[in-house]
Amino acid sequence: MTKEAFAQLAGEGVILLDGATGSNLTKAGMPKGISTEVWTLEHAEILIGLQKEYLAAGSQIVYAPTFAANRISLGNFGYEDRVEELNTRLVALSKQAVGTGSGWIAGDITTTGKMMEPKGELTYGELYDAYAEQIAALANAGADLLVAETMLSVDETCVVLDAAASVCDLPVMCSLTLEADGSALFGGNAVEAVETLQEMGAAAVGLNCSVGPDQLEAVVRSMAKVARVPVIAKPNAGLPVITPEGEAVYSMNAQDFARHMKVLVDAGAGVIGGCCGTTPEYIRLLAEMLGK
Repeated sequence: MTKEAFAQLAGEGVILLDGATGSNLTKAGMPKGISTEVWTLEHAEILIGLQKEYLAAGSQIVYAPTFAANRISLGNFGYEDRVEELNTRLVALSKQAVGTGSGWIAGDITTTGKMMEPKGELTYGELYDAYAEQIAALANAGADLLVAETMLSVDETCVVLDAAASVCDLPVMCSLTLEADGSALFGGNAVEAVETLQEMGAAAVGLNCSVGPDQLEAVVRSMAKVARVPVIAKPNAGLPVITPEGEAVYSMNAQDFARHMKVLVDAGAGVIGGCCGTTPEYIRLLAEMLGK
């Protein structure tokens, strides 16, 4: 997909993304404390089935399960030398799910969880190299576009865009985890994110994860006021309650989620989906709300 093709898709109406991957894999039996990417490869049928359900529900773009398949994050499990292999094989799983012509695949990139200098010890060069390596693998594997999601600061998202520009021409969507007041966890805020990242070439900018859609109308509206690119809204199904067994149970049902997402669309969101706690049913109701 070219940047022009993404802009054309956005010009046809609100783009519908998929819903959660991780929380649904957990419900399917994925244990805590392991590499999600490696577990997904070992249970490929679960991922393929989930993505087929999202496509059937109306998703136009699904996220390949390459979330933390970068050298730094994989190093937590001793898999730092498997970046190319894991990204290639995981994109192939999404290709199996999508088939021919039924949807687009976004190569998924996220934060390493480590802060950059001067707040942390991670250098720009180390982060740039890690992202460039993963992005090259995603592009070579045939991802249609890229998404940097659940990012913790504007600065680290800028590094993703720098790295992407150096290795491919794919459009890059960027979404940060923001508080209800629009602030990012490691630095920056909603308006700064839009103004900075669109100048750097992001195809769309917005937010994902964090809180539910009922708390984000003001944030989305503030982003839309300064945006020249589509605004992304991919929030959680409300705030989770942690059970005594350590399971996260999300508070917002699919009907309420769709109702609150309609408010975000009216506030200016042009690319929408669901994050933690959402399922294909949530996406189906969003598609109905959009008339897709």
